[in-house]
Amino acid sequence: MSDTEVPSDTGVSSTVRAPASRRAALAAGVAALAMAVLPKRARAQATRRPRPGPITGTPNIPNEIPVAPQEWASDSNRLLRRITYGITDADVTAAKQYGFRGFLERQLDYTHIDDSAVDAFIAAKYPYISQGTSQLYNANSGTVQNQLQQSTVYRAAFSKRQLYERMVEFWSDHFNISYSKVTYLKVVDDADVIRKYALTTFPKLLYASAKSGAMMVYLDQNQSRSGSPNQNYAREIMELHTLGVDGGYTQNDVAELSRVLTGWSIVGRGDFAFYSSIHDFGKKTVLGVTIPASSSSVGAGAIVEGEQMLDMLLAHPSTASFIATKMLRWFVTPQPTAQQVAAVAAEYTRTGGDIKAMIRVVLDPAWVAAAPMKLKRPFHLIASSMRTTTPTVSGVAGPTAQLNNTGQQLFMWDTPDGYPDRVDYWAGNVLPRWNYASYYSALAGGEVNLDVAQFMRGNAADPTVAAIDTRLFGGEIDPALRASLTTYLKGGTYNAVRVRETLALAMSSNTFQWY
Repeated sequence: MSDTEVPSDTGVSSTVRAPASRRAALAAGVAALAMAVLPKRARAQATRRPRPGPITGTPNIPNEIPVAPQEWASDSNRLLRRITYGITDADVTAAKQYGFRGFLERQLDYTHIDDSAVDAFIAAKYPYISQGTSQLYNANSGTVQNQLQQSTVYRAAFSKRQLYERMVEFWSDHFNISYSKVTYLKVVDDADVIRKYALTTFPKLLYASAKSGAMMVYLDQNQSRSGSPNQNYAREIMELHTLGVDGGYTQNDVAELSRVLTGWSIVGRGDFAFYSSIHDFGKKTVLGVTIPASSSSVGAGAIVEGEQMLDMLLAHPSTASFIATKMLRWFVTPQPTAQQVAAVAAEYTRTGGDIKAMIRVVLDPAWVAAAPMKLKRPFHLIASSMRTTTPTVSGVAGPTAQLNNTGQQLFMWDTPDGYPDRVDYWAGNVLPRWNYASYYSALAGGEVNLDVAQFMRGNAADPTVAAIDTRLFGGEIDPALRASLTTYLKGGTYNAVRVRETLALAMSSNTFQWY
């Protein structure tokens, strides 16, 4: 016998020596279940995941996009799948009460959602994430990293501000910064850039990011100076943050913008600063806009040159289309139509980049109703497993560590394009996802305690599967999945262990792994 991640007989440990017969039965059940409920039209994916480039142009996705099952008939449940990390009873009730638009507006008005319990837990358990550069400088880097990652997982799983958390994830990828290079500065960026402006306006986000010490260090802007400008940030702010790779800029524009941005750097422990002493005061031309030469006597006032370029990038039509396309891919479809992109881009232009206004257009009820299924990234999957099963939690170190095994260790993507949001990248990672489902369903002690009594209704298979349907699938379980779960549950002695294994099967199914 060998060690493997399956529920134990006691339900206490996630890594045990399981009897070969039961381990084989569970593994066979997972495989059979996956085949029984594969998304329609989904192609099999290779196990080797390609190293992606920037998310621009036409995404590299399967030729046939999986359609949602006909059981996903509720428009409000469709919305819940897009703007939350997992459907809960409370969400379903609220969505029915307020309707599609009403529930969406409540999530957009996130500051009026009472999230004090989550805030209190975060403040007590992860105090580093609210501290500034001077305090964090002397802190243990590994501890700071753990607190940032674990607090992010906890918020996604348990915050009532679900749409807000989904947008925090979106912008964290859009303005990606790897913790491995900037360490504690990413904590400050997360608080003062991403979380502060996630549901405000894109101009506020871009300005805050452009003056983020973490971004300055990550893209080597702090090394740029007159006579030797570093082009990394100038390139990425156009290619990945605003215009897109096909947005109409040239290599000469990159070079000229890097000259404009000389002087943008950091001071002290990593706070943003502008140094006129290393700024290039010569004439520069970017995207046809000329900044005339000026005297060094302008001093710190020369920062307005860079701000002028930010304003130009924000007003550029390519930026409107690029942001619109990414938001549509995030919430609706990997292949948005030209009409959809134009509609969202027009709202960007009309409102000056108001994020809430764009989301209202993106989440058009007809577009959401027709949206194909999306594969949950590992972070999404792990958050949804906890959100839908309401465990008793004193910390999330274990589930957060599982992100390493499933391929999405938070804030550790090296390149500035952010974690891929494409099925072709993640779909080959099947076995680690199944292992996670077995690991999580077995948690019956320690920091995370999953009480399966909530599913053991009537001490019988049918009501138990009905409870799983309600809690994990919003009452819209695939009939093939229901039959498979029921058959498995009836195939052995009905007890807590068998129910945990049935939960593992449910979470391993495509009905749960896709949304």
